Amino acid sequence: MTIGVVILNWNGLELLKQFLPEILKFSPEATIYLADNASTDTSIKYTQENFPEVQIIENPENGGFAKGYNDALSQINEDVYVLLNSDVQVTPHWLDAITDIFKNQLEVGAVQPKILDLKDPDCFEYAGAAGGFIDRFGYPYCRGRIFDSKEKDEGQYDDEIEIFWASGACLAIRSEIYKKVGGLDEDYFAHQEEIDLCWRINAAGYKIRYTPHSVVYHLGGGTLNAMNPKKTYYNFRNSLYNIIKNIPKNDLIWVLFGRMTLDGIAGLKFLAEGKLSHFTAVLRAHFHFYGNILSMYDKRKNTHNLENYSTALSIVYKHFVQGIKKFSNL
Repeated sequence: MTIGVVILNWNGLELLKQFLPEILKFSPEATIYLADNASTDTSIKYTQENFPEVQIIENPENGGFAKGYNDALSQINEDVYVLLNSDVQVTPHWLDAITDIFKNQLEVGAVQPKILDLKDPDCFEYAGAAGGFIDRFGYPYCRGRIFDSKEKDEGQYDDEIEIFWASGACLAIRSEIYKKVGGLDEDYFAHQEEIDLCWRINAAGYKIRYTPHSVVYHLGGGTLNAMNPKKTYYNFRNSLYNIIKNIPKNDLIWVLFGRMTLDGIAGLKFLAEGKLSHFTAVLRAHFHFYGNILSMYDKRKNTHNLENYSTALSIVYKHFVQGIKKFSNL
């Protein structure tokens, strides 16, 4: 089984200096690729001069996370792709457990490792934590992280389980399945496109697993930090895209109405907190969603409309009304 670790880069020179040496050191069984999204810094030159063993793929434009990976992966022939953020620190033997799952569990299409916070190493990281799930209204949450409430890693999620979505910060996927389900949706540009991809993997009949026996540390915010209104915009818009593309037809109207209501409440909360730029981002996300609703709905013909996708009715209610902050208390 061949493995290609693919690092998507855009003007990430300092991140490459920090993280690339250990990726090479701890991934001897893999071919390492740098997929560069038309950087204007010296990322490519630095990599060529210091790490000539890294295979460089130069994308002609910065098409974001989705197009950047689609363009790069179309040129790679390994059996397994590992999509790895440029701000992730890997650990010794991090690929062993992932490879074992793919070799021994043929029904598994994708795998996510345990993702801890590099800035706070005892805690789970926002992007993926110990595996992702989704509620009835399309809101994502994780074992180890519900909205902004992160848990300390005390071994409570050290069981290997099936999950609904794996984080794009470190996502291992069989190349044949990536191609079969159509890859990442380039209309997303960035954020939540991995949830849509995993939704389609599940709908195609494959499983997604989390393993605690592979551990990585994610810096987070390497491209957009949590306080950036662009992040708010992409998360709200793309979450609506997930709904219109994948929710079963019989549930679509009421789920979409409920989601719009909850998003409206979130927008008013931003306004009450004086976060005008985030309030505006929510409005922009909805207006752009309305403008693209027909084209996104048309993509439903490429999905199987998975009936049982959620593990909670409303994570918003459980977290903000009931005050639940830990996955184990759901």
